[in-house]
Amino acid sequence: MTTSRGERAANYVVLVAFAVFALAPIAVVLVTALSPSTTSPGGLSVFVQAWSEGSFSRYMLTSATVAIVVVSIAVLASMLAGYALGTMDTRGGSVIFALFLLGLMVPAEAIVVPLFYDMRALGLTNTLWAVALPQIAQSIAFGTYWMRAYFRSAPRPVMEAARLDGAGSWRTLWSVLVPIGRPAVVTLVLLVFMWTWNEFLIPLVMSPNGDFRTAPLALAIFKGQHVQATGLLAAAAVLVALPVVVLYLFLQRHFIRGMVEGAIRE
Repeated sequence: MTTSRGERAANYVVLVAFAVFALAPIAVVLVTALSPSTTSPGGLSVFVQAWSEGSFSRYMLTSATVAIVVVSIAVLASMLAGYALGTMDTRGGSVIFALFLLGLMVPAEAIVVPLFYDMRALGLTNTLWAVALPQIAQSIAFGTYWMRAYFRSAPRPVMEAARLDGAGSWRTLWSVLVPIGRPAVVTLVLLVFMWTWNEFLIPLVMSPNGDFRTAPLALAIFKGQHVQATGLLAAAAVLVALPVVVLYLFLQRHFIRGMVEGAIRE
């Protein structure tokens, strides 16, 4: 089926319009940050000023530590659970999968208060695990759903050939399915990292003394201290969002491919 020149032109117009709509807010923030004003010097020095005044080095390190822990544990657990539920006839597998889906429907706001008291009873508040564990549980719920969809659509002849060659379930997973499912895994990594990095409520509640305050929390406090310094606020917002943008730029090819394949499978 061929596409006419007019249809291609219309497609490009629509894509350009959506691109402008998506990039316009980013451009406004960058221009605001780089423009000199009475409260900020403008240029690249405004980022240095925002970084030092907001002590973002400490909070970015905390966010990176939490994100690495959450992504590592959640993605690994999701791959194992998705592999078991997607390729094995486990007893009660449908019930277990329904429980994972239930985890997707429960908002963090509904459970954060009783969860705080549970963490305090265990002596975990104001620790890394108090911030990471709830986000791990949230991410595993989606990750299991995502990886199960991939493993259910994985090529069966390849899996059967691996078993005929003497590969067990563990080797089939890591030597066969994970390499060919790299886009799905990379997409999950990027999504979990983005959600963890941008999480605001759980670090706020689980670390009341601020020992494990993350970058979004630091940005909110910085905003309260510089209400009228729009240039500094814009620079701080760029600094907090930069790690997610950089990671996406590096992984965008796998991310887009994983999203497209996931949409087709579903």
